[in-house]
Amino acid sequence: MQSYTIGQAARLLGVSPDTARRWADAGKVATHREEGGRRLIDGRDLAAFSIELAQNGNGEDDTSYTSARNAFPGIVTAVKLGDVAAQVEIQAGPHRLVSLLTREAVEELGLEVGMQATARVKSTSVHIDRT
Repeated sequence: MQSYTIGQAARLLGVSPDTARRWADAGKVATHREEGGRRLIDGRDLAAFSIELAQNGNGEDDTSYTSARNAFPGIVTAVKLGDVAAQVEIQAGPHRLVSLLTREAVEELGLEVGMQATARVKSTSVHIDRT
């Protein structure tokens, strides 16, 4: 069975390694140590924990009310403004998402390079939520 390091688990769960470490320390997900001393999470345990997180939320107070279920929290890496339209790029872990939206929407959200944002994907559209 495949096992994952805390860092790998964090990337798969979409959280920081510190958050994954705290969850492991609190016993929310079982770990074991390899010969070198690194903590590992069995794949089956990680899969079960990821389902539990999805069903119960991750315990953080960042509830969003939206019909778009595929959320990619990340950091804004580029904002290109045109006269009417704009292009926003977000790096969410290994995923680079690009959204075309109105300049007005970008200005209302106050989107700038370096700030946190969440790209929400539904069908063929990407929705940007300021976080």
